Amino acid sequence: MNINRNRNRKRFVIPLNSMSDVAFLLLIFIMLVSLINYRKEVKVEYPEAETVKKTSVEKNLEIWIDVQGVLYLNGDASDLQTTEDSIIETYRKAPETRIHLIADKNTRFEQVNMVLQMLQILQYRVVSFVAK
Repeated sequence: MNINRNRNRKRFVIPLNSMSDVAFLLLIFIMLVSLINYRKEVKVEYPEAETVKKTSVEKNLEIWIDVQGVLYLNGDASDLQTTEDSIIETYRKAPETRIHLIADKNTRFEQVNMVLQMLQILQYRVVSFVAK
């Protein structure tokens, strides 16, 4: 007696119609997640350092100085007075905030010294010079 087992078997089909929709939604999700950690940076050439010390990124206030001496505060162009006001406000909110001073290695020292004098007047003691 020959039993035909194929008659009772159901054929399963994977629907491919919605695969493009799933791929599109996955692409949008990846693009949105990648923008969450977006941080503005200024193009500078870092000076070389002899020793390394890492700090937490969340509690930093970054002051950038490019080759022309333009001042940036957390990636946005700023002037000395606005930077000073922002430092004072940041210190009021979180005194443990570390200031990272990031200057191009070809920046004139006078430009860096202006920021250092401002920090000295404010008596800010948690300052780091960022190097490569």
